[in-house]
Amino acid sequence: MLAVIVAVGAVVAVAVVVFGGDGKQDKKSPTESTRRSPSPSLSIPSELPSLPSEVPSVVPTLPSEVPGGVVPSDLQSLFPTLANDEVPYYMLKKGDCFDTFDSLPGQAAERSCTKPHDAEVVKVAELNGSYSTDAALKKAASALCESILERTAARQPAGTVRGTLVQYPDSSGYKIGIDNVACSLAADIGKGTNKLTKPLK
Repeated sequence: MLAVIVAVGAVVAVAVVVFGGDGKQDKKSPTESTRRSPSPSLSIPSELPSLPSEVPSVVPTLPSEVPGGVVPSDLQSLFPTLANDEVPYYMLKKGDCFDTFDSLPGQAAERSCTKPHDAEVVKVAELNGSYSTDAALKKAASALCESILERTAARQPAGTVRGTLVQYPDSSGYKIGIDNVACSLAADIGKGTNKLTKPLK
């Protein structure tokens, strides 16, 4: 049997809610941004072709060079790679600490929770049901995170947590099976002036 594993770049939406200095949410509406990554196209034939009864004694080899460049030595070189500490948001787990990227809201750079970092995952939830719009997904994701983020934020020392970060797929990502929601508490997302420096309580 042939097994194929493909790493999919998430099509993601992010909602950020900022807390005021006293730990309460401002009246401002969450900001959100989306990022599109190429959707994977993968097809596996239902039947494998049968091998010919005679195998040629000489197997042709690929040329070492082709017009315009060198033939890649492996398939991995055909796909973009992430730095060792970077993961798509939907691969984060509860308790993971990470930095965010303004330009790549679906990516997270994993960090030690005892070193400066932007946010920590409080809960990973899963969306269920039918959602045809990004607005419906945002509402459902926010509902999954709201109570746990409020309870956890209330336990933190004053001034440490300044907002929440809810990362969820947009409608395109949801259609291809990305259904995780990462509910995180954060320092100053996007500003970089404050960082969390230890695990949340």
